[in-house]
Amino acid sequence: MELRQLAYFVAVAEEQNFTRAAERVHISQSGVSAQIRQLERELGAELFDRSARTATLTAAGAAALAPARAALAAAAAVGQAVGDVAGVIRGRITVGMVVGCTVTPLFDALAAFHRAHPGVEIALLEDNSDRLVQGVRAGAVDVALIGTATSAPAGLEALTLVSERLVVAVPPDHPLAHRRRVTLRDLTDHPVICMPAGTGLRTVFDQACAAQRLQPVIALQAGAADAMADLAARGLGVAVLSESMAESYRDRLNPRVIDDVDIPALLCLVWRAAHGPAVRELLAHARRAFGGGRGLPEPAAAGDDPGDSRASHPEEQ
Repeated sequence: MELRQLAYFVAVAEEQNFTRAAERVHISQSGVSAQIRQLERELGAELFDRSARTATLTAAGAAALAPARAALAAAAAVGQAVGDVAGVIRGRITVGMVVGCTVTPLFDALAAFHRAHPGVEIALLEDNSDRLVQGVRAGAVDVALIGTATSAPAGLEALTLVSERLVVAVPPDHPLAHRRRVTLRDLTDHPVICMPAGTGLRTVFDQACAAQRLQPVIALQAGAADAMADLAARGLGVAVLSESMAESYRDRLNPRVIDDVDIPALLCLVWRAAHGPAVRELLAHARRAFGGGRGLPEPAAAGDDPGDSRASHPEEQ
């Protein structure tokens, strides 16, 4: 029995899916399946019921889950105890990032952290903001860069990096292209291109529409700003973006601030209040990378002032 087999077993149990578990532990689905089959042979019992679309624990699997988690925690504690004495940080840190978001300071922080602590394995996970927040709360993600309509998701520490207004981006020949003032109600006369539900930008848009009891037609959804811009440029709808996102497409789209939407689209770094030394050190590197330390916490504290993100498409998800 190997620790990696226990790690794969716990991943499948928590994800209830072999494919998602394989993505989480960064090996092939066949590799996860083979290792768990080997573990089952050693234990003499099947751990999962594979007859349905979801992988559910058998009675033997349910009995094994808590000891498996305890064994993994104990192994991590051994490395941490030695590291504390030697002043070396080891282990693994999972960093979440919204899909399609290029944030140079975050990459700078990760590179500096890796140089300073080569014994820590860094895993980068892309997803939409809602799932990343869930991952941070569950402990599957240590630090995440998310788009949101609120500065601090409940139960998490957060730093707001960017706060921007929503804009509508349309081709130069569109009826809204030269309007001095565009309101949310104006958008109800046109098909809308927006981010999918669960993304920060879409949450802001939906909240603003609900506040005015408006129901615009979401004609098309895309998870990347480039795709939204391409669709809008071809006349398939009006794209709802953030200010910095829209600036990238001024060569073919005219951005107009949606005048009566006051809820900002935010880009935030989020993490749990209770975190280990690896997270503390990564936050320290991020503090330096994002505008020389404005707003990000010192190793033991949290802050909330915006820093300079130098981000492109910051709140895409």
